[in-house]
Amino acid sequence: MEEKIPKHVAIILDGNGRWATKRGLKRSEGHKAGFENLKKLTKHIMTTGVEILSIYAFSTENFKRDKEEVDYLMNLFIHGFKSSIKEFNSYGVKVIFSGGREPLSNLVWESMKELENSTKDNTKGILNICLNYGGRKEIVDTTKKLIEKVINKEINIEDINEEVFRKNLYNDLPPIDLLIRTSGEYRISNFMLYNLAYSEMYFTDTLFPDFNSEEFDKALYDYSKRDRRFGGNKKQ
Repeated sequence: MEEKIPKHVAIILDGNGRWATKRGLKRSEGHKAGFENLKKLTKHIMTTGVEILSIYAFSTENFKRDKEEVDYLMNLFIHGFKSSIKEFNSYGVKVIFSGGREPLSNLVWESMKELENSTKDNTKGILNICLNYGGRKEIVDTTKKLIEKVINKEINIEDINEEVFRKNLYNDLPPIDLLIRTSGEYRISNFMLYNLAYSEMYFTDTLFPDFNSEEFDKALYDYSKRDRRFGGNKKQ
């Protein structure tokens, strides 16, 4: 069987809190374990031929969680992003972020920008971290962006099509080939809705801190056996 490698993989990182609870630990320990696993997993994924990895790190709805947990996650992002610069540079991975500015603190935002700027010249792969992200909000924000471009006569309204819309999302990324969700949930939870239109989906009961390179390779193998038809009858 010819090996098929998806160009763009997305992962909904789910199950960190449950992973910790099962071990009698605080939920924060699960988030810490998940972040460490993400770094190791990113290194492996970029050796498989995958070019872009998008991950759902923190949704707009996650701000409704317990304040102590949200505050811990924000501090984890601040320190984790700063301490990971050298590591991502050693992988050759360019890090970008998708999501809104508000209500993130200046410290979180500055740590995001520092990681982006420090890895912008890397060419071995792209890690797209969706933080303070919502799929519906991205579509609304993109619509407003295009309206402004029409008003400023940067584009004509007749020029707007599906491809132009996609290129004006938070980041100009190709459609997602494979979506993975960990922890046994079967939802897409408002994640990258526009780019998920024809994605293959893979669901696993494995909690994210345990979703290692072997588990990822299982998902790749499953993907390689699928025939992607994109709404038609011919194999793609």
